[in-house]
Amino acid sequence: MSTRVTKEELLAKARKPAEDAMRLHPFYRGKMQTVPRCTVRDFSDFAIWYTPGVAAPCLAIQKDKEKVYEYTSKWNTVAVVSDGTRVLGLGDIGPEAGMPVMEGKALLFKYLGGVDAVPICLGTKDPDQIIQAVKWLQPSFGGINLEDISNPKCFRILDTLRKEMEIPVWHDDQQGTAAVTLAGLTNALKIVGKKKENVKLTVIGSGAANVAILRVLFTDGFKPANTIVVDSKGILSTNRSDLEAQRKENPYKWDFCKRTNPEKRAGGIKEALKGQDVCIALSQSGPGTILPEWVKGMAKDSIIFACANPIPEIWPWEAKEAGARIVATGRSDFPNQVNNSIGFPAIFRGTLDVRATTITDEMCIAAAHELAQCAQDRGIDEDNIAPTMAEWEVAIRTAVAVGMKAQEQGVARLKKSRKELTQGAEKIIKEARDITNMMMREGFIPPPPAE
Repeated sequence: MSTRVTKEELLAKARKPAEDAMRLHPFYRGKMQTVPRCTVRDFSDFAIWYTPGVAAPCLAIQKDKEKVYEYTSKWNTVAVVSDGTRVLGLGDIGPEAGMPVMEGKALLFKYLGGVDAVPICLGTKDPDQIIQAVKWLQPSFGGINLEDISNPKCFRILDTLRKEMEIPVWHDDQQGTAAVTLAGLTNALKIVGKKKENVKLTVIGSGAANVAILRVLFTDGFKPANTIVVDSKGILSTNRSDLEAQRKENPYKWDFCKRTNPEKRAGGIKEALKGQDVCIALSQSGPGTILPEWVKGMAKDSIIFACANPIPEIWPWEAKEAGARIVATGRSDFPNQVNNSIGFPAIFRGTLDVRATTITDEMCIAAAHELAQCAQDRGIDEDNIAPTMAEWEVAIRTAVAVGMKAQEQGVARLKKSRKELTQGAEKIIKEARDITNMMMREGFIPPPPAE
């Protein structure tokens, strides 16, 4: 009897997470809560944690601002900040509608990286107001994770905050996506036996994620001359007069026009994929954004990363039937998930553990190489190119790689050995998981209701 899975069954599987989400979100009424870190043996302890005892650490911090990291939770707390203008491929749905995503991000931060994260959705789309709001938050947080902010303002917001703030600020849709993409692509190329210096690469979409992906890939050795970039109006090239006119508003696109596509190829996605080895797509949610017949025109042993959320640009089984050898998506319910979740909690863990002042591209590349190596160490194949969230030791190794690179680059305020970083990351990540499991076991987090 055949066990072949039908397309209808695959589609039903793809719809299941959304159905469960609508059932369980109102049941739990949120994903995160605040619980104490300190002991409360009896009510007299509040004299220590609050008035009058708390005045002593307050005055100590006044004399030496750095002691805030020793006396408060700032050392392990980040803000997940969004204006809801580009949420998970859903677009500008507003700050309230973006809250479930930011809460989910905070959950991943805690469970996968032991990082305490607070979702903050701002009621403004103005980039200057967002910049000011984040700067006002600086005293309370050890780092800032910008999330789901539309292009091109996200670039100015990030660049300004990184220059003007004392704590690390990154845009996960940029550096986080770039790190996990590089990790997955490194292993995919290893499987098909192609070298990064030679592969012909097509990138579909020119938003924040792909701008950062290309920057990181080029830094790591991929060649701009072998690259084609496509936006909503077609292939980027210096022949695009509309982009030359917009070069001040969006210099990133014009830079790609000058550095990529030396043959001046024109057209759309179909033409951009012809003969190419790799397609990285973070563009319009599908299916149907990439058609199977276009995949057929790619090179032998082609690789497709169709990472739009919530639905990839092409269903994985369609891409495989059309000739792609390796297909990855951003979803956990398909093979080869290439998603920020395997990267950002660990990258921030390593950043916070050495109290780094920034998160450099080199730190992200170090994370990518470690992620790729973790997968190689346990074995990779065409349906298994990247670590998964279930492999908790991966987060420890990645955090250590980031912490060591931060020290090497001189952006760390604390000096720690590899052994110290490993022990610290293992302890705090294990505690986060143990606390969650204990709360479920004891009924503080109730089991989900039966369907």
